[in-house]
Amino acid sequence: MPSLHRIPTSFIRSKLFVPGFRPELFPKAVVSEADALSFDLEDSVAEDRKVEAREAVAGFLRERSAEIAQTVIVRVNGLRSGLFAADLAALAGCGVNLFNIPKVESAEDIRRALDAIPGEVKILANIETPKGLRLAAEIATADARVAGLQVGFVDLFSQCGIDSQEAAAKYSIRLAVRLAAAEAGIAVYDSAFAEVKNPDAFRAEAEAARRLGFTGKSCIHPAQVAIANHVFTPPAAEIAQAEEILAAARERGEGVFMLDGQMVDKPILERARAVVNLATRLQARAKQGS
Repeated sequence: MPSLHRIPTSFIRSKLFVPGFRPELFPKAVVSEADALSFDLEDSVAEDRKVEAREAVAGFLRERSAEIAQTVIVRVNGLRSGLFAADLAALAGCGVNLFNIPKVESAEDIRRALDAIPGEVKILANIETPKGLRLAAEIATADARVAGLQVGFVDLFSQCGIDSQEAAAKYSIRLAVRLAAAEAGIAVYDSAFAEVKNPDAFRAEAEAARRLGFTGKSCIHPAQVAIANHVFTPPAAEIAQAEEILAAARERGEGVFMLDGQMVDKPILERARAVVNLATRLQARAKQGS
């Protein structure tokens, strides 16, 4: 069974990818500061090593799942790959919190995936094709077990011939996916960044995503985790302001009121609650680890 103290999906700042065919990296990932571990059976694994990777991840999680404090995600092979059913069968009962489904393109894809996923395990849906981007809101709202959306720039840009450094395209895609996730009230994660030796560029990408309200960012190397955690942790001033808003709401008991010259209504209250909840959760986790 999944560990009860794992960070909820809506609070994940960093998701560390772990190639499924590299079991020597699994224990190192578990002791990292990442909020979530994303064991990968898809893009990072060659076709002739798919079975090996599946067995390695399933065996490790079956043996060690109860010891893992991070949220456990497995990126399985896609619905049309011919490998999806076998991936799910191998991972049944292994303590997976989220199945990351690549190249989701419709609500029907979500329904097909959920028909095959047992119990209450939820979905993180990748938006990484033109059709998936066009139908992102349909995907996000397809079912309550869709826990979040994940942007995938590499696949999307390669299909469209868009330069990987095109900032305007990244902004437009992030905004579209963020709005789709907001419609469903779910988390949204930024794409992985391949230049491991360029931490400044990774930070800039993470900050751009956070300004658009993203929950967190994918990391392909442990060195990126601390940056993502820092960027997606609310600063002290934001936490203090959120606490002030909530205190005023409790005192006044009104749906809409003025505070320091600013109107406070339901969306602002909900954002303040989210900020305080995240800060409280992170403080509790820090105490647990000390």
